[in-house]
Amino acid sequence: MNRSLALKLLSAAIVFGAWEIAGRVPVSYAFPTFLESMRALVVMTFDGSIFTAYAETLKPLVIGVAISAFFGIIIGLWVGLSSRFEWLFSPIFVVMQAAPLAALIPILVMAYGIGLTSKVFVVCIMAMPVIVLNTASAVRNTPASIKDMGKSFLASDRDIILKIIIPAASPVIFSGLRLGISAGFIGAILSELKITPTGVGDIITYSRSIADYPSMYAAIFSIIVLAVLFLNLLERTENYLFEGNNRGYVSD
Repeated sequence: MNRSLALKLLSAAIVFGAWEIAGRVPVSYAFPTFLESMRALVVMTFDGSIFTAYAETLKPLVIGVAISAFFGIIIGLWVGLSSRFEWLFSPIFVVMQAAPLAALIPILVMAYGIGLTSKVFVVCIMAMPVIVLNTASAVRNTPASIKDMGKSFLASDRDIILKIIIPAASPVIFSGLRLGISAGFIGAILSELKITPTGVGDIITYSRSIADYPSMYAAIFSIIVLAVLFLNLLERTENYLFEGNNRGYVSD
């Protein structure tokens, strides 16, 4: 076992141990122990309810994250490469990032109803500003010396973007993607709690209403684990595409 894996296992053991102790004290009657929550998660896994819930939760999450990543990186490249696009689009995404999302949900429900479209919008509003602003910042701060070097070798604008700017900016772009996907997970659960109680949000809402707190915390724990797996997959994708940027992350 290598040292980094041992430290990560130790970190997890400390967190779960503190959770178990806090549940046994207890800090609140509504705070179950770690083992009770894991038993509830096992029950939901074997009766299939957790998979049924994720079949609903993943629809807006996957669609919203895919839209945000695709258009977020393209818009971020434009904003980073052109001062005209920066003046045009940057204020929009800065306002989107700063605006309280909960206040916008009723407007989205009025415009698009309580179906899948509203939930996808919530995920996009949470994820896209982070991706756009990080991508734009990374592109804008690409060292001018390596762009000048490309021009001195008669590289075309397309080659400079694809072979110099994007690889140089990729660490910050992928950092933005990780933050954006994390925000997308928050948006997906928030939409299920605020718009329509479906999927994992329905488990959380229903379990809280009947005081089945182990099931509620088990659902929350499962979404955190899924988010970590998503981020780990994204990191491996970055390492595959840009091998020289392998720096190691806590989500390994």
